Amino acid sequence: MKVLILAIMVVILLLIGFCLWMAGFVTKGKRQTEEEAYAWQKERYDVSFYDNLEKEDYVVYGDNRYELHVEFIKNPESSGKYVILSHGYTDNHIGSLKYVQMYMDEGYSCIIYDLRGHGDNKPYQTTYGLLEARDLVCLIKDTRVRYDDLKILGLHGESLGSATTLTSLQYKPEVDFVVADCGFADIENVLRNGYASVHAPEWLFDLADFGVQMRFKMSLRGMRPIDALGENKVPILFIHGDADELITPDNSTRMAKRTAGYSEVHLIKGAPHAQSIFTAPQEYKQYVHEFVRKIETNEIK
Repeated sequence: MKVLILAIMVVILLLIGFCLWMAGFVTKGKRQTEEEAYAWQKERYDVSFYDNLEKEDYVVYGDNRYELHVEFIKNPESSGKYVILSHGYTDNHIGSLKYVQMYMDEGYSCIIYDLRGHGDNKPYQTTYGLLEARDLVCLIKDTRVRYDDLKILGLHGESLGSATTLTSLQYKPEVDFVVADCGFADIENVLRNGYASVHAPEWLFDLADFGVQMRFKMSLRGMRPIDALGENKVPILFIHGDADELITPDNSTRMAKRTAGYSEVHLIKGAPHAQSIFTAPQEYKQYVHEFVRKIETNEIK
């Protein structure tokens, strides 16, 4: 009997240890360095435009005074138009460069930054939009104070950055528009689909969630950007690759139905996850161009 009890205790301890490991696995993926991110961008398009732009680095305090490293990229033509770009999971602010030239062409100055736990920021687990959204709200407030010529302020997010951007809308930030690229409605469906795609049991999500609750005092089930949209009135342009197998396109269509404000959904044919801007660059830019023009002319509010 003692042997059986001991065996059960060992199994329980091993299970708890595995849950705690899973918590780290799903929230602390290996982050890219700035050099790695720049090399990745350089392989896919001409990044030389970035070198010649006027830039300024500074720090903004996010939620609970967490330090966010920020870079301002000034548009040569002053217009009072600004956009804050949020990158994807394990990336850093350099990952947002792929969208900068597009916004520069539209007359916007760009603010790119490292999300919590990424880039030059101090290590921190990813909360899939929960704390990241609070950080973004702090950055939005800082931007409005820092740039006194500001007339229009938009948000653009990719993947985790999209989830962060959409989650921030529950705090009703003072922004004029959102472009949400390949964001998830809830992280649960993404992780469960991911496990199923590699023929692993979906209940691994339940173990990971248990581990996150034990280790970080929060739940993966509560990481749901879609729940921030019920009262949202900020216009949203959803863009998603129709070949995205990591975060399936129905995540964007679900969120477009949930938001209380104006929304558009555009699926990019043949685009895998976070590759829409490369798969169909002209189409992508046209969607953004037409959307921001509607905002700027007050056709939609």
